[in-house]
Amino acid sequence: MGDKKILLVDDEDQILQMLKEAFSLYGYKVKTASSAEEALDVLAKESIMVMFLDLKLPGMSGLDLCRQIRKDNQIAVIHALTGYSNFFGFLECRSAGFDDFFTKPVALKALFKAAEEAFEKLERWKVFVYDLA
Repeated sequence: MGDKKILLVDDEDQILQMLKEAFSLYGYKVKTASSAEEALDVLAKESIMVMFLDLKLPGMSGLDLCRQIRKDNQIAVIHALTGYSNFFGFLECRSAGFDDFFTKPVALKALFKAAEEAFEKLERWKVFVYDLA
């Protein structure tokens, strides 16, 4: 399957660096971005199929970022991260194309499990075998 690459997008540098370090220690190759625009630049240069996106970003929101990613990539597994949670926010995330929704603070164990399940799903779908990534 190759490298297990993850994209983390959050405008809070401390959170971004903590998540990067944690996922790296867990064996993932991690790319980071502090804005939606920066994330789109990363995705223009390389294929990343598992993502964790903060919803509240400067400029383009995480919701709009997800919608933009979905225009070109229907297969990626995209998770929302937010400090603000309610039922309507969850529905809006699903409508935008998010696969899952996590409220900060979130246990790292839950994020690791979500990432592992995402890669298992991509493997089951043979995304890497058929070079769909």
